[in-house]
Amino acid sequence: MRGTVFTETMLGTVRLDAGHPLRRIRLDLRAEADEVLRPHRTTRARIGGRVRISGLGDDPDATGELEISPLARRRIRYRLSFTADGRALTLDGWKSVTPRRPVKSMTVLPFTLYEDGERVGRGTLRFPVATALAPFLLSFRFPRREDPAQYLAPRWDGSPGRTEVWYTTLTDPETGTGIWLHHELVAPTDGSAPTAHGWAASFPPGGKVRHSRFGPGPWSSPTDGFTADEVTATPGRLTGSAGDFRWDLTEQPLTEPLFTLPRWSWKRPLLPAAHMLPAARAEYDGTFSDGERTLTLRAAPGASARIHGHGNARRWAWLHADLGDGGVLELIAAVSTRPGLRRLPPLVFLRLRHRGRDWPRRAERSAVGLLGVGRFRARIGLPEWTVTGRTLLRRIRIQVTQPADRTLALDYRDPDGAPAVCRNSESADAAILLERWWGHWRTEASWTLEGTAHAEVGDR
Repeated sequence: MRGTVFTETMLGTVRLDAGHPLRRIRLDLRAEADEVLRPHRTTRARIGGRVRISGLGDDPDATGELEISPLARRRIRYRLSFTADGRALTLDGWKSVTPRRPVKSMTVLPFTLYEDGERVGRGTLRFPVATALAPFLLSFRFPRREDPAQYLAPRWDGSPGRTEVWYTTLTDPETGTGIWLHHELVAPTDGSAPTAHGWAASFPPGGKVRHSRFGPGPWSSPTDGFTADEVTATPGRLTGSAGDFRWDLTEQPLTEPLFTLPRWSWKRPLLPAAHMLPAARAEYDGTFSDGERTLTLRAAPGASARIHGHGNARRWAWLHADLGDGGVLELIAAVSTRPGLRRLPPLVFLRLRHRGRDWPRRAERSAVGLLGVGRFRARIGLPEWTVTGRTLLRRIRIQVTQPADRTLALDYRDPDGAPAVCRNSESADAAILLERWWGHWRTEASWTLEGTAHAEVGDR
């Protein structure tokens, strides 16, 4: 099933209360519907974005609903709640669609402002056709609407020499503590019984990094996620204990799944491994204790990811960065253990979700290059590692820092018995620069994460 996503900008004037001056108002909105927009039907969408009223306020977190019914009801109705001048206001208005004047009726929005149900103002917004039509049309996307729960079910089919991982990383917004929950199934290459194991770790700012392991134990073949003794990772819920650690968390996905490697690699395991995020951005509520402190989490930002394949890469680096405003960056750079491939430099798989779009559009683009533009490159090391790359019109530079006192080294074994070591920090730093070509390279966006990036470097 596919939905509809688009952005819209409107400009106009508004007068609050009798006798007040006329003020300029601007709306920058993003609409999301759970179905494909059909003009002959009524489609309801969620809207959110930024409302600016000159001299009164600038609210970047406005939310509301949109009724799109240009033929069935001959109207497009907006209801939007926001804050201005310390007042909670609601904008309610609609475009009255008429066949005789289609352009004007589709671009003019008379509206009324309400406060606590009482009318407090009136205004008119207009869609600026000359400057906003092209961005409006180009913004339309029809993303898949998928249930994240479907990607939590185990994929292991009983074959030897396989590993499968469920992991969650998040940051407590109150204390800045990073949290890492790792759940793993290992089916040895010698055909012996599969085992389940994992660990929990905490990364308090300015404190000692702590962790505790659970397992290995028998694999109980659950159908909806990971289960091993008292530890579970199932749709919407993470519970368990390991040593002094205890956790009971609920997960609320905020965005669509994101495939770090090509989508087809998850369904058809032709590559050495596949990686994706059922919840590329999520919020977590509940409690987490590492034996020294107990955290009560409320809307903690984070993500859950999945891996399945033949084991770890020969060498790898990983980054998850919540960029705010709905943006997220997921990155894997790895050298395969396969003969021939292990002599190559690290292959980079990078997915940037920014302003409602995923870049590069195809996951394999960053690994193989296109039309003479070189693939992305990684320099893996510690305490710093970097990734650079470009497509025809964009380029990116990422620098990740994992300070030694905020990095945890853990050893474990792959299905073939080979030892592997990962060096993880759930409180890493990252500097990200995204540029776009406009006759010369100009900064499109930049982000600096201090202690909130989730990163790892490993080898075997």
